[in-house]
Amino acid sequence: MRPTPPPPTRRTVVAFHAHPDDEALLTSGTMARAAAEGHRVVLVVATDGGLGLAASEYGGEGSGEGSGGGRAADLGDTRLSELRASADALGVARVETLGYADSGLGPELHPDPPGRVRFVRADPAEAAGRLAGILREERADVLLHYEPNGGYGHRDHRRVHEVGTLAARQAGTPRALQATVPRDTICRAIDLAAKVYRFPPEFDRSSFDTAFSARSEITHRISVRRHIRAKRASMRAHVSQASADGGADRTLAAFLRIPRPLYDLVFGREWYVDAAARPGDPVRRDIFEGLPPRDGTR
Repeated sequence: MRPTPPPPTRRTVVAFHAHPDDEALLTSGTMARAAAEGHRVVLVVATDGGLGLAASEYGGEGSGEGSGGGRAADLGDTRLSELRASADALGVARVETLGYADSGLGPELHPDPPGRVRFVRADPAEAAGRLAGILREERADVLLHYEPNGGYGHRDHRRVHEVGTLAARQAGTPRALQATVPRDTICRAIDLAAKVYRFPPEFDRSSFDTAFSARSEITHRISVRRHIRAKRASMRAHVSQASADGGADRTLAAFLRIPRPLYDLVFGREWYVDAAARPGDPVRRDIFEGLPPRDGTR
């Protein structure tokens, strides 16, 4: 009689993002896969995304940024509701926000709203302490955050990298993975998609030439094609980010209009960089692969 194999280790992954909808683009497939495999998934956002671009019906300023006043507050509430819908689609067990105000994308950094600090002005050690508290409470095995440039350079995304790195160190989290995309892959995919779909005017193709990471830096390549429905549902949940006034598509809506076979090819994998990986290590295909056993002390 063959011995019964031990049950698989149940792990916990915390995905840390700057704004609602960031999770849909970079880590939603990984989160859905982890949840489907029986692991605990926690989603943390630094801000409510109140200065994001959105149509005025959602509390935004059409095709421009909010001023940080009432419209930003309305949009922030809307985007947090959308975040919870996205989390439900992915099987997320817990959603938290660190409570900072969105710093916005434009050249102007708005004053802090009453009672809150814009994330880019926050003390990194204080913000890291808030995140580290969640990591310790959850006994997180893996933290997902961003690479140093924050993808395309958004000031809040760069701060996510800084805060995430500090928090993982404070909490003793065994693995911190930087969510990214090999820039040559995304450029080829965008050029291919452009043959069958016209991207909105705001979409800057040239910005991807220096964004994210070189292919040689990738340490984890995760297949998420079996969870592509959950990823699409996560994207669809962020309705306020789909269009501007006049009905023009924004980036999320543009991606969802890509024909399904091509969409599955483009979004069927997610990529990460482990800054602690050793040169020459093979590219891993599971975010938990190689982690030490849980000993009950963390």
